[in-house]
Amino acid sequence: MRIIMLGAPGAGKGTQAQFITERFDIPQISTGDMLRAAVKAESELGKQVKEVMATGGLVSDDIIIALIEERIQQPDCKNGFLLDGFPRTIPQAEALKDQGIAIDYVVEIAVDDEEIVSRLSGRRVHEGSGRIYHVKYDPPKVEGKDDETGEPLVQREDDKEQTVRKRLKIYHDQTAPLVGYYQDWAAKEPAAAPKYVRVEGVGSLDSIRDQILSELK
Repeated sequence: MRIIMLGAPGAGKGTQAQFITERFDIPQISTGDMLRAAVKAESELGKQVKEVMATGGLVSDDIIIALIEERIQQPDCKNGFLLDGFPRTIPQAEALKDQGIAIDYVVEIAVDDEEIVSRLSGRRVHEGSGRIYHVKYDPPKVEGKDDETGEPLVQREDDKEQTVRKRLKIYHDQTAPLVGYYQDWAAKEPAAAPKYVRVEGVGSLDSIRDQILSELK
């Protein structure tokens, strides 16, 4: 089972990816983790990555594809893998296709922008423990205070409305076109293309999980 997950930040990809990886006994391959592991392992590719990152540059698609090819040869990928955070752009999707890395399913978790803004901008965190609350969905017993310590809760920079909207804009500009790319490919070459699955990411975690798993045969 080789899967690509798509969805805006805050759509719930991480949670659903955990359900999928457990169900099919496959690893979740995140490009960030992979880059860090390559640098730590000091492989040839790792050295290239380290140089690029040291100068604040963006790691090229070629290097990331090479890392993915290397990673999917590992024994834990024998049943497949779930790609998280890649591809982010159409050129990356094209590169994956050109390298002959076959994908079975592309799963999109679709959530309306305003719902995402409400989800993320409502999050509050207790810095000491990492406990997360939500002003609307999971409020603390006392407004603005951690349930266990009574210490103040904070809103992370990443969760501020302005930042969330900026992240959504980047997603719509760069990554959302992949939805059309994979839908078109599935329509034109159903035998060769990955199957495209779209699930509305609103409702209980279990119902979203069940919808996804019922589509992944």
